[in-house]
Amino acid sequence: MIYFCRMNHIERLRDFLRVSPNDCFLKHALALEYIKAGDDENARILFEENLEYDKNYIATYYHLGSLLVRNEQPEAAAALYRQGMIVAKTAGDMHSFGELNSALMLLEEEL
Repeated sequence: MIYFCRMNHIERLRDFLRVSPNDCFLKHALALEYIKAGDDENARILFEENLEYDKNYIATYYHLGSLLVRNEQPEAAAALYRQGMIVAKTAGDMHSFGELNSALMLLEEEL
């Protein structure tokens, strides 16, 4: 049942994206659904598309970084967290800055 519900969410989000193909929020939501379904590859593609389209979509930095950590790419994740911190600070989003900084500090402890 859970798998069916997840696929239903994925299909609905795909439908919305057909109407608004560059909507970063929809792509981000779909990427998170892919992660829940165990599909990191499609999630990564969507996160990367978001960054190509809008470098200021701050949430992508944290979630793509976490995905990279999970996929054993800590150096790439650290670089992404740092880049996201710059974007967050420039935007005045200190909450996101703090989350990215915490993720980076935890990652650096493991390296």
